[in-house]
Amino acid sequence: MGGNELKKARLAAELTQEQLAFETGLHRTYISLLERNKNSLTIPTLFKVCKVLGVRPSTLVARIEKSKGK
Repeated sequence: MGGNELKKARLAAELTQEQLAFETGLHRTYISLLERNKNSLTIPTLFKVCKVLGVRPSTLVARIEKSKGK
């Protein structure tokens, strides 16, 4: 999905994987899998994660698209 961009957004929000997991109700290992591109976000989960990170889903998707173009 763009795990590197997700990780950048999490770090910019100054959250650990554990904190993000707690705030979203997801498991920490799931966050880790997302950041390592071993799993993909569903649309509802994307919105949930972005809300906690303070990033618009469209912004995160645009960042992912931009990084894929490199």
